[in-house]
Amino acid sequence: MLPNRHRLENMAEPVIELIIRLCGISAIIFVFGIFFFVFREGASFFFTGLDLTEFLTSPEWFPSSVSNKRYGVLALAAGTASVTLLAMCIAVPFGIGAAIYVSEFCSPRLKETFKIVIELLAAIPSVVWGFIGLTIMNELIIDLFDAPIGLTVLNGGLILALMSVPIIVSIGEDALKAVPDSYREAAVALGATRWQVVYRALLPAAKNGLLAATLLGVARAVGETMAVLMATGHAVQMPGGLLDSVRTLTATIAAELGEAPVMSDHYQVLFIIGVLLFSINFIVNLSADLIVKGIREE
Repeated sequence: MLPNRHRLENMAEPVIELIIRLCGISAIIFVFGIFFFVFREGASFFFTGLDLTEFLTSPEWFPSSVSNKRYGVLALAAGTASVTLLAMCIAVPFGIGAAIYVSEFCSPRLKETFKIVIELLAAIPSVVWGFIGLTIMNELIIDLFDAPIGLTVLNGGLILALMSVPIIVSIGEDALKAVPDSYREAAVALGATRWQVVYRALLPAAKNGLLAATLLGVARAVGETMAVLMATGHAVQMPGGLLDSVRTLTATIAAELGEAPVMSDHYQVLFIIGVLLFSINFIVNLSADLIVKGIREE
């Protein structure tokens, strides 16, 4: 009986390994497949009609002009960068701080309550966040800052921060919990206070996971569409301050793709913007990977 069981286990192990390898390879294939599909839709205009220098450096976006079409995404990229940067300046300190509190200072009952609340925040649809920005935050910004309109970089940044915090908290708490208890015990044995344990022992040990949490927050902010479409004013201009209206790359695709004739220059350039977004996320992830490798080598 036992030899047969061992024989079956030995036969099943290569099959399981093959399935795991296929799952890993399929993930890579899917990513390249998505990139190929997006690039294919805009490849014709990219190679024959697009001025790449103007595309990347001009703030003028007039794709529907009859006499002088201009496809410059600098203002759109600046709008995306400004909203994302503000969101991360708010979300990262609050997210990491909340992760530390939930992981190290909460009682078990309070921790479960916080986890439920955080999961509920993560489950709120982006269109609901956009509606909050369009109604509640819009009125608050007008009243507090005496602004002509509240659909601004500040509005979009606050909404994106609220959307990114749950991800940062969840991944950050997992990273802190993954630190072995021996680190905490050794620090306490040396006379460290609870805050010194966190600062001197836990944060350095969990820095890779906390960096991953931050990057997931950045990816959430860069890729968000509906909330920023509703909360930022949708104005194609270079942002000069927090109270300026802007338009992001993702919002541009969402707003204009349905109206652009299929395979027109306008249609294809929107897919090229998708390639640009794909490239931005790739650069962010690659930079983070290099940073993590540098930290590990140290």
